[in-house]
Amino acid sequence: MKTFLTSLLLFAITICTAQVKETSLKVTISNEYKDKVKSKDILSIASLEDGTTGIIRNSKKDLLFDIFDSNLNKVDSKQIESHRKETYVGDLFYGNEMKLFTVYAPKKDERVLYCHTLNLITKKHTKQELFKATVDKKQSLFGSRKNHNTNFSLSPNQEYFTIATDNVTKKKNSYTVYVFNAKTLELVFSKKYQESEEKYYTHNSLFVDNKGIVYSLGKSYKKGRSKKKLNGDANYSFVLNKISKNSTEDLIIELGDNHIKTLTISSGLDNINLVGFYSEKNTNRIKGGCTFSVNKNTLSLENTNKQVLPKAVFEDLYRKKAAERKNKKNKELSNFYIDYVITDTDNSTYVIAEEFYITTNYVSTGVNTGYYQNVYHYDDILILKFTHEGKISWGRSIFKKDNVPSYNVFLKDNKLHLIFNSGKRLTEKKDGRVKASKGFLESTSLFDFEYSSNGEVLNTKIQDNKGNTTFIPFYGNFNTGKFIMSSTGRRKKVFMMLE
Repeated sequence: MKTFLTSLLLFAITICTAQVKETSLKVTISNEYKDKVKSKDILSIASLEDGTTGIIRNSKKDLLFDIFDSNLNKVDSKQIESHRKETYVGDLFYGNEMKLFTVYAPKKDERVLYCHTLNLITKKHTKQELFKATVDKKQSLFGSRKNHNTNFSLSPNQEYFTIATDNVTKKKNSYTVYVFNAKTLELVFSKKYQESEEKYYTHNSLFVDNKGIVYSLGKSYKKGRSKKKLNGDANYSFVLNKISKNSTEDLIIELGDNHIKTLTISSGLDNINLVGFYSEKNTNRIKGGCTFSVNKNTLSLENTNKQVLPKAVFEDLYRKKAAERKNKKNKELSNFYIDYVITDTDNSTYVIAEEFYITTNYVSTGVNTGYYQNVYHYDDILILKFTHEGKISWGRSIFKKDNVPSYNVFLKDNKLHLIFNSGKRLTEKKDGRVKASKGFLESTSLFDFEYSSNGEVLNTKIQDNKGNTTFIPFYGNFNTGKFIMSSTGRRKKVFMMLE
């Protein structure tokens, strides 16, 4: 016992509290309000310039549409009955209206896509059927992506929006894009693409321009569905599809000896820019960042950039000697997934990814009895900033441990803000690294990691959660210069606004 207490004391002595300042953001907390029905998941949040805010949530049986004034006081609430076979698949916000898309499955092989519209000025709610589709039994319209919002895109001029669906059957791969008039919700055109009985295709990213032309990016597998060939080479190519009312074109982007798990469209003025991570080992690793610039008019590849991870990425994650060794040998990270791609006013692009993996623990329930359970890890965060020419400007990372998705990010006044809950105090290691994690029985705090345009970081605290309401950044949303997030709890709710 004495040895354990001595070790515990020595451990406590070696831990220092990192220097943390108060956030530079203005913090506003709303009055508490009560819901008539229990609700946990926030589906969509949006705000107008005058501060009017709409929030859409779901409960066990209904969709809840709430409108708040500039002081975040509830001024209107609607409880819309939802069929038990009707599920949320995506959302858009433009003008004064929030659009929420749901799929209804009346039969095993029938799907109906609806658009719920909430006008934040008139407070009117409408529901309109957009189209019906026939699928294989129990097949989803959006089966290739867990993040459904990659299947919805609004044009920069807000005149069109597009929806990409999967129509995969046992015998044939088929994909369809639908382009709608954003104001009237009338269908402009729909067109199938990547239809094949031999090649497997998966969707990655979507963009529609001001003329209603759709650009859909995905993977085309050369044989079967395996990511690798037997010799270790990638078994797929990325394909950028250009789809208009009268034609369909595609551009195959070969990877050579590189492995790229995910590319994302980051639209430019004259070009379509594709950003992602690359590896020289396998699709689950990252050696650096890569960009591809495609001419929109000719659909030709004009420029390709590839750079290894900056040294600062390793210095944020590892001890000094380990960081120098890994940087010198161009070591690769693993298990990172892209969560956000943000473009600033200079057409620079920020790519933010989080480390995610699953382990299994055995839980004993008695003598020779027990069960296995999955443990989810949402750990380190990787941030890369690309210039408008496609080169890496800087890279940073956050040494973090968590078991739930916990963070959100937004760009305001040329500063990147990364908001998340962690242990009450940030732990500063002897080598200067800062670790964000929650210790056993430790209370939590809400932090803002603020990055300047050149990558300098300032760790700031928004609040200690002990004795205060705890907020959930993961379900928050940023628009019109404000980030809004909700508190925990199913009936009693409070909102925090950062601006």
